[in-house]
Amino acid sequence: MFDGIAVHQRLCLGALYLLAAGVALTSETRWPCPQPCRCNTELLEVNCSHGQLSTVPNDLAKEAKLLNVTHNIIKTLVHQQFQTLTQLLEMDLSDNLLAVVEVGTFLGLQSLLTLRLARNQLKIIPVGAFAGLPNLQLLDISSNEILLFLDFTFRDLAALQCIKAADNDLVFISHQAFTGLTSLQELHLDGGNLTAVPTEALSQLSVLRSLHFHQLGLTALPNYSFRHLVHLKELVISHCPWLETLSGNSLFGLNLTSFTIRHCNLSAVPYIPLHHLVYLVYLDLSFNPITYIHGNLLGDLLRLQELHLVGGSLLRIGIGAFRGLTHFKLLNVSRNLLTTLEAGAFQSVDTLKTLGLNNNPLACDCRLLWVVRRRLYLDFGGHSPTCATSVQLQGWNFLDLSEVEQPGLLTCRQPRIINRKPQEVKVDQGHTVVFYCISDGDPLPFVNWLDPQLRPLSPIGRIRALSNGSLEVRYAQPQDSGTYLCVASNAAGNDSLPVSLHVRAFPSSSKNPFHLKGWFAFPSASPGVNGNQKLPFDVKTLVMAATIGFLSFFGSVSVCFIFIFFWSKSKGQIKHTATIAYVPRSAMSSSNRGTGNYMETSRFTMKLI
Repeated sequence: MFDGIAVHQRLCLGALYLLAAGVALTSETRWPCPQPCRCNTELLEVNCSHGQLSTVPNDLAKEAKLLNVTHNIIKTLVHQQFQTLTQLLEMDLSDNLLAVVEVGTFLGLQSLLTLRLARNQLKIIPVGAFAGLPNLQLLDISSNEILLFLDFTFRDLAALQCIKAADNDLVFISHQAFTGLTSLQELHLDGGNLTAVPTEALSQLSVLRSLHFHQLGLTALPNYSFRHLVHLKELVISHCPWLETLSGNSLFGLNLTSFTIRHCNLSAVPYIPLHHLVYLVYLDLSFNPITYIHGNLLGDLLRLQELHLVGGSLLRIGIGAFRGLTHFKLLNVSRNLLTTLEAGAFQSVDTLKTLGLNNNPLACDCRLLWVVRRRLYLDFGGHSPTCATSVQLQGWNFLDLSEVEQPGLLTCRQPRIINRKPQEVKVDQGHTVVFYCISDGDPLPFVNWLDPQLRPLSPIGRIRALSNGSLEVRYAQPQDSGTYLCVASNAAGNDSLPVSLHVRAFPSSSKNPFHLKGWFAFPSASPGVNGNQKLPFDVKTLVMAATIGFLSFFGSVSVCFIFIFFWSKSKGQIKHTATIAYVPRSAMSSSNRGTGNYMETSRFTMKLI
């Protein structure tokens, strides 16, 4: 009995073994896997990477959906190279030695969604190379040596949504290069050798939403560079070491929500090009030598939530720099040269959620007290700011100070003007005057000068506030007279000092003047008691001018007569008579009525005087 059961079990196991072997054989038959490729029937993947292949294998499984042929030595793709792989969804040919892609190479790949040809040696892509890819959505041709895009290079890729073409050697993009890309939403380009932004080519991309420009070789971004990209929402310009300015209308026509311009050479925030971007949410100006964010110049960016300016040269963020930005949530100004960040720079510090302030030479005083008090509500990105210029707190993480320690350590000293001695200056018109205003305080006070009408004076002009805190009045005029005010201020308060200037007009130098009433009104003349204009004349000066004028006229006339006399002598003997012949009018009338041509002439002689 037990022997029968054992035999039955052996028969069942044998049947199962044969069945398994048959399945395996069928699988191998359906899935040819050429050496040195590895095939995965579950993922429907053929992996031929790192196989030292010089050509793509021909006997690949028709059912494959993923093909990886990276890190080989393939140099050429020929016509209809992949025509049997009708089910393929993704193909990666990156990191080869590809230099030639023939026309019609990808015919038959109707289902392909992703094609990667990055890090090869392509210099030109012939028109028609991408024929047969009606459903392709991603094309990666970055890190090649492509020199130009010809007209209609991508015309067969109507479903394409993203092109990655950065890190190439593009010198020219034809105006019709992007024709046919009716679905393209994201484009990465390298413009290191381009002499201009390919505005006309970009105008073909009617639905483009994201544009990344790398290595632009321009010093200034021209006006209307992206004028036709009405649906563009994200613009990234990066690694452009020569780009110094953005022209006032360079972003005209755009309605961006995100704008990045990193690793460039901007020395100032491009306020004018940005001001119309009222829907901008994200702004990144990192790694530019920007030194100052001025007050009240970003208020047009009503919806701005994030500003990144990492690795710049920021020395100061002015009071009111972010005034009007009611949605402002994130500021990252780490790795700069800031000594402080005052609460007055913000519309409200209550809306701020993230603050990057590390790696700045911060002076820990009362100006940063607001940061300490809001430390529980702020995210510092895991990098707490530390004191650098404060002797007492140098190297400290001032966020760790207790509420008892804060008032005694984070302090400021109110400004004090040292030279309190009155300055009253009286000078003649045309002289240059300098007023001095020396102050101290902690932090170092900022000095402003106000004119007699209490208007701030700028660092430029004839009357200017110097960087050392002094006031200079060059070529003083009577209308400059008045009281000027020096105001020294810091976070703890301010101090002021008035100075006085009186400018005397030029005195009259005439000894015996006489006045003409009611003749001419000169702008420089001052009205008399009766309202008439009085013009002083110097008699000696008047006589001398008349004498000089007469002598000059007499001399000129004499020279002319002498010249005429000698010129006439050089012409020989002078005739004293002249004979003139003429035809009387009556004789001419008679001749017209007759048939002859004879006309009688008359003569008379004149005596020349």
